[in-house]
Amino acid sequence: MKFKNYLQERENAPATIEKYVRDIHTLMQYIGENQLVDKDKLLKYKQWLMDNYAVSSANSMLASLNQFLTCVGKGIFRIRRIKVQRCDALHMNKNLDKKEFQKLVKTVRGDGKEQTAMIMETICATGIRVSELKYFRVENLKSGMIRVWNKGKYRMVLIPEKLRKKLLIYAGKHKIRSGIIFRTRSGREKNRSNIWKEMKRVAEDAGVKLEKVFPHNLRHLFARTFYKLTKDLINLADILGHSSIEVTRIYTTDGIQEWKRNLNRMQLLDD
Repeated sequence: MKFKNYLQERENAPATIEKYVRDIHTLMQYIGENQLVDKDKLLKYKQWLMDNYAVSSANSMLASLNQFLTCVGKGIFRIRRIKVQRCDALHMNKNLDKKEFQKLVKTVRGDGKEQTAMIMETICATGIRVSELKYFRVENLKSGMIRVWNKGKYRMVLIPEKLRKKLLIYAGKHKIRSGIIFRTRSGREKNRSNIWKEMKRVAEDAGVKLEKVFPHNLRHLFARTFYKLTKDLINLADILGHSSIEVTRIYTTDGIQEWKRNLNRMQLLDD
């Protein structure tokens, strides 16, 4: 498929390519494989997305559409994203806190899933994406620095000393002398869906709400904790590998409970 080759030439990640191609299949099912694409049809498609998907999902699918239009030489038909009023706090009631994280790690480890426990601690202590675990190699533990390639750019990830020692002990215990630390029995990188499933499996035993338990939430916990400690949004954006500080700002909000507290503190009404 021409579009898939185009994305590969752009060096998009395999998961991104799969997602974009899937989105274009949805587009073709809506318009019809052999139908001509024009602006009017694409605007109707946008409305259909708004009617059938959450805004974030619709915008993600529009991003796929725009990449496809560029690929086929019809960039003039590109469609604008759906604009929404910022309301980050409404989505932050799923925040995982430090105590919940520690309960999850303890429960996972107690369930005999030591690798999953170490993965959770690694993500939460460094703020990496789950897809970046493959860059954690035994050879890099001595220096305590990991070079990560993601979203078309390199960045350095520093390993906190406590985590570095834990990883060295883990690698030694499991006789991992070189290469990827978090691997399957066949030596391949760990599958993100398996990590997610193993975390979900122990959520109830740990007393943590199921909707709070997913790998990316560990990255959010890192971001909020770092920002509370430093108030340095620019440094945090660099650590997380964000191109936009606005993206980083979403990670640092304390959520809907703080919003409620601030409203109640205003005391504009009489008793």
